[in-house]
Amino acid sequence: PRTGDYFEEISGIAGESPSLYLFLGGNIGNYQPEEATGLLDKFNIQMKKGDMLLIGMDLQKNPRIVQKAYDDPHGITRAFNLNLLTRMNRELEANINIDQFEFYCDYNPQNGEVHSYLVSLKKQSFYSAVLNKTFYLEKDELIWTELSKKFTPAAIDELAQATGFVVDANFMDCRHYFTDSLWIK
Repeated sequence: PRTGDYFEEISGIAGESPSLYLFLGGNIGNYQPEEATGLLDKFNIQMKKGDMLLIGMDLQKNPRIVQKAYDDPHGITRAFNLNLLTRMNRELEANINIDQFEFYCDYNPQNGEVHSYLVSLKKQSFYSAVLNKTFYLEKDELIWTELSKKFTPAAIDELAQATGFVVDANFMDCRHYFTDSLWIK
């Protein structure tokens, strides 16, 4: 096993037998479509013919299930998104009043995308000492914080083909909510 920047690590791998690359956890769904394609193209360029990529992907499912997972009753996704403001306060030495934001998410079952936002509850500003800049927000202004794409089996095949891979197998969980898709170059 190796850890590090994707492409620095891949470029250091050489060998005669095929290699298996792991890109697990559904992270590919956090990229805009053109960014996902670009990333997978870079993987393909670094890999040898016969190498394999095992890539985790969240699958499309009943829209109510997806919406409930992100707008969950325990507020886990809400806390995850508001934590971005906490980190900005700490890492960018900002003075954001976190209580002046609320979490909102929307799932579009037609394209399989969940978009998460933080909504400014009032007209406000905050300052970052690290950036030496003041930021201004209007009441109800949205800050887009997260994209989480859900895939269909057909979309997985299309993405693999578009980036020079062939889908060998999809290993789905028992409910067909998630797959680890094995691609071959």
